[in-house]
Amino acid sequence: MAFLGEETEDQQDRTPFTPRCIKDVIEEELFHVNSDLFTGVDLFFFDTTSIYFEGEGGDTLGRKGHTKDHRPDLNQMVVGTLINDDGQPVCCEIWPGNTADVKTLLPVADRLKKRFPMDLFCLVADRGMISDETVKTLDERDIPYILGSRMRKTREVREEVLVRPGLYEEVHPRGTKGPSPLKVKEVWVDDRRYIVCLNEKQARKDEQDRMMIIESLKEQLKKGPKSLVGNKGYRKYLKLDRDDIVIDEAKIKEESRYDGKWVLRTNTELPADMIVLKYKELWQVEQVFRDIKSILETRPVFHQTNETIRGHVFCSFLALVLRKELDSRLEKAGCSFEWADIKQDLEALQEVKIEEQNKTLAVRTECTGTCGKIFQSVGVSIPSTIREL
Repeated sequence: MAFLGEETEDQQDRTPFTPRCIKDVIEEELFHVNSDLFTGVDLFFFDTTSIYFEGEGGDTLGRKGHTKDHRPDLNQMVVGTLINDDGQPVCCEIWPGNTADVKTLLPVADRLKKRFPMDLFCLVADRGMISDETVKTLDERDIPYILGSRMRKTREVREEVLVRPGLYEEVHPRGTKGPSPLKVKEVWVDDRRYIVCLNEKQARKDEQDRMMIIESLKEQLKKGPKSLVGNKGYRKYLKLDRDDIVIDEAKIKEESRYDGKWVLRTNTELPADMIVLKYKELWQVEQVFRDIKSILETRPVFHQTNETIRGHVFCSFLALVLRKELDSRLEKAGCSFEWADIKQDLEALQEVKIEEQNKTLAVRTECTGTCGKIFQSVGVSIPSTIREL
């Protein structure tokens, strides 16, 4: 299997039946089956995670990098997943474990535009994918996006966007009424469009958490400052003043500017409230990664070559597609079951073969628990309890 960065486009075109292209064909066929001609703007949510290896991790994939599994001692790979607005997985890609998140978005955007037929699509990704070069390239290639911004590290956001006056408007998710804790306002800096988001409930919590840290910090300072240096939560509120470590009041005031806020950047013409609500749906990708790592048990990875590692991950991706399809059909049928119950009841459903007097019979165990509803939801008939083969 050849993945991003290992073959040129010409090489891929000349080998249409390689495993790499088979993966593409499967993903593109799945997209075609699930696509809707009348959706308007196709929204795609993208994020990455890291998966560590028990061994070295193939020829080129296994590398040390920023680990999201808290295992910096092991080699890892970076896995990126794209899902659509309905929560359906679209495609997955793999990079060596030392690949930075900011280097993954552009290749995915280019391949998305090339591989999947659609009139208009929009990429949604968090602030870990942002760099000036990435945003500039997306604009040059006319690729719509909704991206999280780094409030503290981006000077334009910090010094211009957050200080602009303006009234916030409440955002109401579909089907909700009453006061909303989520508010937004639109800010333009030249031709760059930002959406400032404010969650007042979260703002109050951020303020309370900071005050608790400051109060604890004051008590710790009385005992001596040496024990505070290694604590990141304390350290950012301290400064050196005339050979003495004191609380940095300016830093406290600066941090209060960010309470309950986050900033989005977009080049779309979508309404501000829709942009914010769609960005919040990035949690779906995080849920996908949790499913891959826990429910689908992608880890541990023991394979020793790039090809088998990629095949292992793609099998997990296909299992995820089946899981999401099952969830969708159960929801349409009005059923809500825990995955542990589904798995347990399906594993309990067995069929054994009995040979007697030149006849072969298939005997099925009793269909209990959620099994009946599951088979009914997916349109599959349960075989008879006893049948002759």
